[in-house]
Amino acid sequence: MDFGTVVHTDTADGAPMVLLVCEHASNRIPKFLGDMGLTAKARESHIAWDPGALGVAQNMAAQMSASLVYGGVSRLVYDCNRPPEAAGAMPVRSEEYDIPANAAMTSDERQARTENVYVPFSDALSGQISQHPSLQLMVTVHSFTPVYHGQKREVELGVLHGKDDRFAMAMMQTVPADSPYVTLLNEPYSAADGVAHTLDMQAWPNGLANVMIEIRNDLIRTPEQQRAIAGHLVAWINRTLDGFQVGGAA
Repeated sequence: MDFGTVVHTDTADGAPMVLLVCEHASNRIPKFLGDMGLTAKARESHIAWDPGALGVAQNMAAQMSASLVYGGVSRLVYDCNRPPEAAGAMPVRSEEYDIPANAAMTSDERQARTENVYVPFSDALSGQISQHPSLQLMVTVHSFTPVYHGQKREVELGVLHGKDDRFAMAMMQTVPADSPYVTLLNEPYSAADGVAHTLDMQAWPNGLANVMIEIRNDLIRTPEQQRAIAGHLVAWINRTLDGFQVGGAA
């Protein structure tokens, strides 16, 4: 089984304060899995990855001189924001789509995906944290579909937290007054939906402040849109981080 490159790491020069993570950056499916029993439309849709999220994360990394770790394989192969025991790690159904290749998995195949995707991704994050004692904050960057199970979502930016809510709450207290985006806490998901795994397993035990950002994907379809939201987020995060430090919350 050749999984190809399952994780990419762009290391910042110097002593970065921020580690950016984009678990669902790619919809690539390893050749040995074929099409996983899915149509091309399904493989291009949000069930397979987070469209636009990588472009935002890369722009943020450049603007913040931050390190960036991002996935190189579809979350349908393995969702790196889920622990191996979670049903959502290798889902048999996502929204209205059945995932035939996952429904037919053997325990050995499941273990192989864990060892060849999840473990290297986790090791890359741990390596960055060990390598850069200057790090203070982990930000995971995701996107979500405007319509889910037929319901339109009004939220445009979501600020989410896991066990450690400090930075998320600080961000919500410093939402820019002129922000053009509908911004809500723990929407359209929350830790109860199992979305805080990376934060809780990598940032929280290592003393890093942390937050998850969800962006409605119709707002980040073009490079220009991705740059615009990245600039908005970077200014907001930097301002929050300054206050977070000054206030002694860390």
